[in-house]
Amino acid sequence: MIPVLDIEGLETRFATPDGEVRAVSDINLRLGEGESLGVVGESGSGKTQLFLSVMGLLARNGRATGRIRYRGEDILNRPAGELNKIRGNKMSMVFQDPMTSLNPYLTIARQMTEVLIEHRGTGEQEARTQAISMLDRVGIPEADKRIDMYPHEFSGGMRQRAMIAMALLCGPELLISDEPTTALDVTIQAQILDLMSALRRDTGAALVIITHDLGVVAGLCDQVAVMYAGRIVESGPVRDIFYRPLHPYTEGLLRSMPRLDSAITESLASIPGQPPNLQALPPGCAFCDRCGDVTERCRVEMPALREIGANRARACHREIAA
Repeated sequence: MIPVLDIEGLETRFATPDGEVRAVSDINLRLGEGESLGVVGESGSGKTQLFLSVMGLLARNGRATGRIRYRGEDILNRPAGELNKIRGNKMSMVFQDPMTSLNPYLTIARQMTEVLIEHRGTGEQEARTQAISMLDRVGIPEADKRIDMYPHEFSGGMRQRAMIAMALLCGPELLISDEPTTALDVTIQAQILDLMSALRRDTGAALVIITHDLGVVAGLCDQVAVMYAGRIVESGPVRDIFYRPLHPYTEGLLRSMPRLDSAITESLASIPGQPPNLQALPPGCAFCDRCGDVTERCRVEMPALREIGANRARACHREIAA
């Protein structure tokens, strides 16, 4: 079966006055119908830029090379007119900052109905009815009244929910969500995650969750890709990686996460140091200066992402313990 999304050898670079920034390096990913992928890593690891490349929404100084196939069709660097037939309709992305994503001069009603009118040819009244229904589904109270408000009249959490509702309106085959639970209280977080899970179950949509919250990944995703300094350093089924991480960076992320079975007095571990400068990456492993198992080989030879079992891969020179 043709995958919904197939990324091969993706490289994303940004030209800056101080030199080229290597934001995304040699990414290979495949996502089928109904599958869910969690993409995790520190801020600046390239998670968001990877999927802005997929959506064709890079900044003007950005350039992506490689292959990005949607349903077998290469969409990388296609003209905006062609991409607009897919994004917002077949592929949707929920952005992390709803305040800058929503147009402050247009009502929520205008922005939501425009999606259905543009992509589905829906009549204005029917589009309004569907928009109200979707706002209600994502937990916005009195949706029939609030739909005529402007973004500044919504709280941060309500703006986030409105963005999610807008992305779900056309029933996309691929939904990319960047930090979907940011600024939401725990009750609404659960509602949003349940909604995404229901969309995936009912429509067979593929789901990508970009997040810092490993709990969200554990509860919603089948597969996880761990990114560091623009590269995937480990990938595999969520359960396998959470119970037996094989890369030191993944181990560090998991140790820094609070656990219910930990003693009250037990302090959280942290990963020492800072992520590397993407304009001057070291010749070897980008994680070597922060790793407790570093060897001389790590400093001079970049580890390739190699398969190490069924659906698992990692980029590390360290021997795997028996």
